[in-house]
Amino acid sequence: MRELAIIEAPSVLGLRPSGVQDLPTALLDAGLSAGLGAVTAGRVEPPAYDPVRDTGTGVLNAHAIARYSARLADAVGDVLDAGGFPVVLGGDCSILLGNLLALRRRGRHGLLFLDGHTDFYQPSAEPRGEAASMELALATGRGPRLLADLEGRGPLVRDEDVVALGFRDAEESAEAGMQALPPGLHAVDLDGVRAAGAATAARHAVDRLTAGPEGGFWVHLDVDVLDDAVMPAVDYRIPGGLTWEELESVLRTALADRRAAGFDVTIFNPRLDQDGTIAARLAECLRRGLGVRTARHR
Repeated sequence: MRELAIIEAPSVLGLRPSGVQDLPTALLDAGLSAGLGAVTAGRVEPPAYDPVRDTGTGVLNAHAIARYSARLADAVGDVLDAGGFPVVLGGDCSILLGNLLALRRRGRHGLLFLDGHTDFYQPSAEPRGEAASMELALATGRGPRLLADLEGRGPLVRDEDVVALGFRDAEESAEAGMQALPPGLHAVDLDGVRAAGAATAARHAVDRLTAGPEGGFWVHLDVDVLDDAVMPAVDYRIPGGLTWEELESVLRTALADRRAAGFDVTIFNPRLDQDGTIAARLAECLRRGLGVRTARHR
């Protein structure tokens, strides 16, 4: 198994400077890397945030996100080329574009998308123009060309190479006018995960992702996939969600597979965690999930 390499990506270009930019520091201070044997692979600082919505694309900081995605892809690519396993600490969900761009430069890959929301908005339906509500749509080639066709590479990931797992925003997104998920994209909502059991649902997802792309798959985690009762430190809260144990089971199942290519975690807002207890619990969950790779490496 490949050595874990931590990249800090504290971008809030797709959201707002609410505190999510402090995620990397908070998780590292909470002991995320303890016992994992992880190396530090740098920090990719984002451009200055502009609160004015871009008139051409309808997306906040669209040009800055495109530039940042290329730079983050360079950093992730360096880890991949050195034989490492990138662990990218966001930031908001728009960092997914840079992570997937690194893989797209190297061929066809899949995506395990763990998020309480499907993030498939088009700019016209996103009230604030936040790319953090659109990243799955953009990654599959839908939206303004500036972001949906980075470097002219077309979709960063094909519909059939995506599994969205654990979301619970169907009613909310339909009311807001979000475009429908395409039929080729495999979507298993929270109820579906519960019906199968978290480990089984994750196993089926991995089997699906590894049946197609030869290059493996990326694992994206937005922490609002967790139950709001245990993870209130997010900017857009929604009732329900996975338990800590369920998330750990999903992560251990997915990350244990040798074809997992990298991992990111996003959206945790330390400013909504005044005593640091949520950061400590999240770091513990992530350590246990990533620990399957360390055990195999040893």
